[in-house]
Amino acid sequence: MTRFHQARPWRSLIAAGAAITVTAGVVAAAPDAEDSQPAPKLSLIAASSSVTLDSWKDDPGVYLDLGTYVTAENGPLELKVTRKSYKDPVVATQIIREGTKTRTKTLPQGLVKGFGGLPGFAQIKITNAAGRTVVNKSEAFCPNNASGRVRPDAPAKSKYPESCPENPFTLGSVWGVENGWASNTYAGYYSNPVALPPGKYTAKVSVRKQYRLLFGMENKPQTIKLTVRERSYDGGAGAPAAMKHGSHSAGHSGHGAMRTPAPAAATSGAAPSYNVGHGPHTPAPPALPWALKKAALRAGPVGDTTGQTDGSRKAPAVKPAAQRPTGTPDVPDVPKPDLRSLPAYGIAISKGQGSTRGKDYLAFSANVWNAGPAQLVVDGFRSPGKKLMDAYQYFYDADGKQVGYTPTGTMEWDPRPGHEHWHFTDFASYRLLKADQRESVRSGKEAFCLANTDAVDYTVENANWHPNNTDLSTACGQENSISVREVLDVGSGDTYTQDLPGQSFDISNLPNGTYYIQVLANPEKRLKETSLSNNSALRKVVLGGTPGARTVTVPAHDLVNAN
Repeated sequence: MTRFHQARPWRSLIAAGAAITVTAGVVAAAPDAEDSQPAPKLSLIAASSSVTLDSWKDDPGVYLDLGTYVTAENGPLELKVTRKSYKDPVVATQIIREGTKTRTKTLPQGLVKGFGGLPGFAQIKITNAAGRTVVNKSEAFCPNNASGRVRPDAPAKSKYPESCPENPFTLGSVWGVENGWASNTYAGYYSNPVALPPGKYTAKVSVRKQYRLLFGMENKPQTIKLTVRERSYDGGAGAPAAMKHGSHSAGHSGHGAMRTPAPAAATSGAAPSYNVGHGPHTPAPPALPWALKKAALRAGPVGDTTGQTDGSRKAPAVKPAAQRPTGTPDVPDVPKPDLRSLPAYGIAISKGQGSTRGKDYLAFSANVWNAGPAQLVVDGFRSPGKKLMDAYQYFYDADGKQVGYTPTGTMEWDPRPGHEHWHFTDFASYRLLKADQRESVRSGKEAFCLANTDAVDYTVENANWHPNNTDLSTACGQENSISVREVLDVGSGDTYTQDLPGQSFDISNLPNGTYYIQVLANPEKRLKETSLSNNSALRKVVLGGTPGARTVTVPAHDLVNAN
């Protein structure tokens, strides 16, 4: 998957300015068409008749954010995308709501193979000034791309998630375009740049025939006049503010390097997505730029800092209980979380640096998620002067009323740069097992600041499609905090990248052969769960090579062929 230069999010800030001309009249369906159309009426529109896109001199390539959108009228476009297990194919079902009634339509088998959106949805054809075709490509469409209302009486907020999940072990997702809203067709992180020299072009965007027939869309391609201009990273006049002032390039260690936003204009919408900086969940492309000029004036460095998640939006703190609980601990008979582990992924060999130079390490990413039906809520309370907080798990009834709690270990302050927050201990552990699945190496990572980084399965009961994420320095407290609350929401998981010595596995003295990476949730069984039988996940790896030049082969995990 392509990764982008940190500065690119600002490349089309001015180019999309004309998009503000979209009006409700553009997308309103004719009364006779709406009466005869029981399912949602989808249309392809262009926000502007012309756009300017940038090609960066030091790293040429144009990202085709052309400002085309899919609108939904007469009801939302809603798709439920699931797989029963990693041995089963992905199945996509359209949910059609007609008043109080709901019916479903299963999309053709094999059409949707993953969770990144509808593959090959949009066809993009670009011709140069001489009329010669220079680009002819198709792109996937994620209905969850950041979007906006196209008429004033549309719902104030979209109920659908903010982006399409990227984790290779995703189990279920919900995609949707809200009624009266429009969603950008630009594929964002799932798109590759195209080589276009500076100049004038004509772009034609259309919806491919199989999707027009499937969703009853009219064949109305959109034509956009495209200007490509060359830019430089030298930070001179005209360079984006993010380049002049610098950007945060590293996130909170352990959750992985901070993801740069998708290469698209900053707007007043939801770009970047709510969880930038915490893990691999893909930020959505830009919202409809209704307040583009205002957004341009306040554009600044992106990244997580204290009290903000994306350089523009304040992060609401997750408030712990004001006082340590009193009375006798009680674990009531109410819904509880269900922690489950995903198989490891992002597996690679890394070499030691500094004091660990000469050693070989096996790095990987691991995710523990909550299948519900209740949130995992853990509060930490600190006695004055003590280094550790006492942690308690809380329980709630169906109305959300707190009805019990139980002690569940401790929280510790991590002072290392990039961390600097409170970690809940014994949330998960990682082991490298021999072929006979006996332990060979254990990771030293056992303390975590919980965050909803990945939408693992938003089709489970009580899944929260908009989990309350904050930046880690806010959600997991400060050094002088007296109490902290950490939450793992239903349907979401927390990915940690084990790529540092003490976290990754030291394989320097291990013989070549077959091993298994074990991700184990709730290893000490201190957390109260719906079930403890699904806390472990194994991923097979084969080590090879020689010291200093070790290799790893990662076989497919059933139908998931991703290392």
